[in-house]
Amino acid sequence: MRAASGTGHPGAHSHAPRRGGAQALNGALQAKLNAQGAPSISRFGSTFAPGDKVIQQVNNYDKEVFNGDVGHIVAIDLEEGSLQVDFEGRSVGYELRELDELSLAYAMSIHKSQGSEYPAVVIPVAMSHYRMLARNLLYTGITRGKRLVVLVGQKKALRIAVRTGQSHQRLTLLRERLEMCLGKRI
Repeated sequence: MRAASGTGHPGAHSHAPRRGGAQALNGALQAKLNAQGAPSISRFGSTFAPGDKVIQQVNNYDKEVFNGDVGHIVAIDLEEGSLQVDFEGRSVGYELRELDELSLAYAMSIHKSQGSEYPAVVIPVAMSHYRMLARNLLYTGITRGKRLVVLVGQKKALRIAVRTGQSHQRLTLLRERLEMCLGKRI
């Protein structure tokens, strides 16, 4: 096994308005912050290496790790087909077939970051995310940073986000479906 070399910036965190943006940022940030991470394992569309910051995507009661827990890969054993993740001082082992429970966590959606704080956050604010430009999302992203918040993007996008009082209405038809099931208006 190879131990992690302390790569990356454990205090810095990047937010993206949507999950797809976070996935793209994760690949780019991994290439810059942990390019020398080896050995590596590729599974389920992601490549993992010692030093990578990862997030647990589902509750795993047997391992006592839960959706949203963030850790760092400390070792990979290619012969055994396993890796070890440190979750705040507690080492948790994963077999190859379990790696779909993890994803890179250099960046995550603002929604996924709710309830967490980081010493520093970077938030892209761009017109390409027009539907996500809303004051409540911007506020949530900004309040995740304890000491430093960096907004990267366009001034126009920031103005729109600040002026948009609520995010766009979600078209789920939930009310109509509940009314149909209950047989009355709610």
